[in-house]
Amino acid sequence: MKQKTVAAVGAAETTELGRIPNMSVIQLHADAALNAMADCGLKPSDIDGVATAGISPTELAYYLGITPTYADGTSVGGCSFMLHVRHAAAAINEGLAKTILITHGESGRSRVGAGRFGGGTSSLPGQFESPYGPVGPPSMFTIPVLRYLKTRGYSIEDLANVAVVQREWAAKNPRATMKDPITVDDVMNARMIAYPFTLLMCCLVTDGGGAIILTSAERAKDFPQKPVYILGTGESVETPMVSQMEDFNSSKAFRVSGKKAFDEAGISHKDVDHLMIYDAFAHLPLYGLEDLGFCKPGEAAAFIRERHTAIENVGKPGSLPLNTNGGGLSYMHSGMYGMYAMQESIRQLRGIAPAQVPGAKISISHGVGGMFAASGTVIWSNEAP
Repeated sequence: MKQKTVAAVGAAETTELGRIPNMSVIQLHADAALNAMADCGLKPSDIDGVATAGISPTELAYYLGITPTYADGTSVGGCSFMLHVRHAAAAINEGLAKTILITHGESGRSRVGAGRFGGGTSSLPGQFESPYGPVGPPSMFTIPVLRYLKTRGYSIEDLANVAVVQREWAAKNPRATMKDPITVDDVMNARMIAYPFTLLMCCLVTDGGGAIILTSAERAKDFPQKPVYILGTGESVETPMVSQMEDFNSSKAFRVSGKKAFDEAGISHKDVDHLMIYDAFAHLPLYGLEDLGFCKPGEAAAFIRERHTAIENVGKPGSLPLNTNGGGLSYMHSGMYGMYAMQESIRQLRGIAPAQVPGAKISISHGVGGMFAASGTVIWSNEAP
């Protein structure tokens, strides 16, 4: 994809985040979609492309009264929406649609109209992993994490420190679910969920949604909000079974997706002003920093411990503001968090984020799907072509 040929002109989350027992999954999608349309002055009849996961694009289009010429139902877990952005950009460049709406909505906490987790007993994980006793992501992610900590020489305190630094960012965000300061001791002494994860190393469980509207860069200048352009994108998948990863110390999907996005964008790591790494659990920012190439293997824990990603070091040499909304650990996590990472990247580049990074020009949104099963990367810029 050519740089800066497609831009986000509308972006919004649901009116409420957290606990929303009065709204079903499809209503959360619709609320986010209508908010994104209002953000850029559009109505459903102006949309000719839809993309979503969790529900079908058919259901979304019907519910909103949209007649699309492009529909994408790619569903590979929490990074699906990064893939939707990539596919939508290609579709716009090919003339398949002019204005594409990407939505997420999930009743992760209230479970209103929500489906079950996992692929059932007939899936590969259902046949070959579930019989051995893992119960959902907290216990399945422990498989690579314990090996990773040992190989890298990282401590459990290093995982705790990820949560502490991100809570500091969340304290600046009025919409964050958790804003009270925490210490490494607080994280270490929290209730054990599945070793080595304590409660505060695990993502929140909330209700909410978000939506993004993309169009061509040429048209983007006619919309009320500051356009945020796509510089590069990447995607990949590895295995539906976390136990079958090629290497427990690195995500192949992360590496492939990230490299593709960097190559497409034509930038170096020093050009990046802001980074969002999907953090369903505290280990993911460590993997992300290494697999995206911001840190060498074994250096990510010290990078965070030395506070290069923290608020007080923004703008200083070597700083890299990370998960500035508070992340899935403290901001919100309805189940498929990738949409919220992109929302924060767009806010930062519009200059309207609660914890704004001064002068931010390039932001990366990097996501994971399942237990390292898939990955999507989007590199954004606020500089016009």
